[in-house]
Amino acid sequence: MKKYSEKVNKIVYGGDYNPEQWPEDIWREDMRLFKEAGIDIVTLNVFSWAAIQPSEEEYDFSKLDKIMEMVRENGLKVCLATSTGAHPAWMAKRHPDILRVDFEGRKHKFGARHNSCPNSPTYQKYSVKLAEKIAGRYKGYENIVAWHISNEYGGECYCENCERAFRAWLREKYKTLEEVNRAWNTSFWGHTFYDWDEIVLPNALSEHFEPERSMFQGITLDYRRFNSDSILNCYRMEYDAVKKITPDIPVTTNLMGFYPALDYQKWGRYMDVVSWDNYPDVDASPAEIAMQHDLMRGVGGGNPFLLMEQTPGVTNWHTYCALKRPGVMRLWSYQAVAHGADSVMFFQMRRSIGACEKYHSAVIDHVGNGETRVFKETAALGKELKKLGGDLLGAVSDAKAAIYFDWDNWWALNCTAGPTMDLEYKAQVLDYYKALHGLNIPVDFVGANDGLDKYKLLIAPVLYMTKTGYDEKVRRFVEHGGTFVTTFFSGIVDEHDLVITGGYPGKLRDILGIWAEEIDALPRDKENSFDYNGRTYPARLLCDLIHPEGAKELGAYQKDFYAGMPAVTVNEFGKGRAYYVATRSDEHFFRAFLEDVCRECGIKPLFERADGMEATVRENENGRFLFLLNHGDRVLEVRAEETCVDLLTEERVSGGEEIRIEPKDVKIMRITQ
Repeated sequence: MKKYSEKVNKIVYGGDYNPEQWPEDIWREDMRLFKEAGIDIVTLNVFSWAAIQPSEEEYDFSKLDKIMEMVRENGLKVCLATSTGAHPAWMAKRHPDILRVDFEGRKHKFGARHNSCPNSPTYQKYSVKLAEKIAGRYKGYENIVAWHISNEYGGECYCENCERAFRAWLREKYKTLEEVNRAWNTSFWGHTFYDWDEIVLPNALSEHFEPERSMFQGITLDYRRFNSDSILNCYRMEYDAVKKITPDIPVTTNLMGFYPALDYQKWGRYMDVVSWDNYPDVDASPAEIAMQHDLMRGVGGGNPFLLMEQTPGVTNWHTYCALKRPGVMRLWSYQAVAHGADSVMFFQMRRSIGACEKYHSAVIDHVGNGETRVFKETAALGKELKKLGGDLLGAVSDAKAAIYFDWDNWWALNCTAGPTMDLEYKAQVLDYYKALHGLNIPVDFVGANDGLDKYKLLIAPVLYMTKTGYDEKVRRFVEHGGTFVTTFFSGIVDEHDLVITGGYPGKLRDILGIWAEEIDALPRDKENSFDYNGRTYPARLLCDLIHPEGAKELGAYQKDFYAGMPAVTVNEFGKGRAYYVATRSDEHFFRAFLEDVCRECGIKPLFERADGMEATVRENENGRFLFLLNHGDRVLEVRAEETCVDLLTEERVSGGEEIRIEPKDVKIMRITQ
């Protein structure tokens, strides 16, 4: 199989195109405008299932045939979708098993999207059959560079199909009911199961007292895993169907960043190239956006990813649908490339005239010409991407710092009862990521199955769940010289959400050299404080009351009955060290703390710090490329550390010379020494 980067010769530029919504004379005008904008790829056939298959055995590819021929004649590459993201109305009427049942136990009718039960035999049969037919029909089209399976998989189902499949999934995982009862601690509240068909799905009708929080976290945790696996199975069946016919075309499906319902780290193992859809709020910080890109790169094993969707202008579903200000579309596009994207693609190519996305921006607006601000910005970026050519394709990051993120940990934290409703896993991760981002220190995201040998620093915020063997992986990492950082409410439970007895933080206790006796939850309007390196910082959310067991105290609480107890510790362990931060603080602490930690473990910033500036590096056989992005509203003047050449302006800058970066501008520099 060819890698994606071997199917293209530049960073492709384009996105979702829905010509089936328009008469054919519009198609010809679109081809002209695409050329004007530098568009060289379109994603086709995302939502055409109803048009292609009007009945059980009838298939009509006449319109898609015309579209495929037209884009090929116009020199466009294609990301071809299997169109299985929304089933036809006739299928819902004739085969109601395809319809999902929601968390409240209500069976849905036809409508919206994502209303196909992943364990429906009907859905599995017809989705795979359609994928096979599309692959067979268009296998000879040399301009297809990727398969796009379905679209933005997600959601949950609680129907009888899923309940039966859940029991089968549990049999496969646990083998016996005795092991199920042990893993779920069903001796509590007399929940013991004596037959497999006594097990029901956890929802509002059974285990949940709130949409997230569950009476039996082990049951809910396994349902989350099962639901992710069920939907993954649908993807894998279509993957196999198209791969059997077109083995050399890479296969993807568009992920959604920090999406809670699906374990993307598991999904990434079954994707030839990871792709994702980037729709940040207009006021999202550069670090928030960058963190999602880095997570998606990590899901793909550190390889480049595809930016499958973003909006060229306005997004239609935010509470306040503010316009992207001039220069922001270009800036955010290059930010994706800076973090590993080998494509820049949009939803959508032409703006729809009806339904819920008619006010979602497009390259071609309702006016239908190339005179809009958005179109002109799009065309300008198209020219730049053509000039960049293929130099950046396949380039990777060489980060020495990693952040551990785990969907099981996320699910377990969300559904647990206590210690606070305000604990949000992603927010705790962002605290540490944002500090490193501000220091211009690149970060990889890793999961439980990823190796740690290349890293000097591993940060695992709120490592609530210690999976079997992960403490050993961390122990070896630190013993061999690595630096480990974790926080409050860590090492508490195993992979079944059963408490690890013997004192918190469980299996991490010897590595960290501490014992956490109690956990104090602070209301939003309350805080403690602690000292660190001669300064006082706030202590918020949770405060672990810890006792050193070999660890050195770096800071202590200043208030309440636990004043004087350690708030920050470090433990020398083997050739490395392990830090414990017993509370949540503010951005000033995280930056100061991580600056100290990185200095001690020999991780240097990529570039000097400047307010509003982001720096990343990608490397491949063509060289080492430095990205400098000015997210601020003032001109930045920074000093080059090495001789480099600006790929867009061809200006050469010697080490020690100033680089001027205008607001919302980007510099892409090839380092020449």
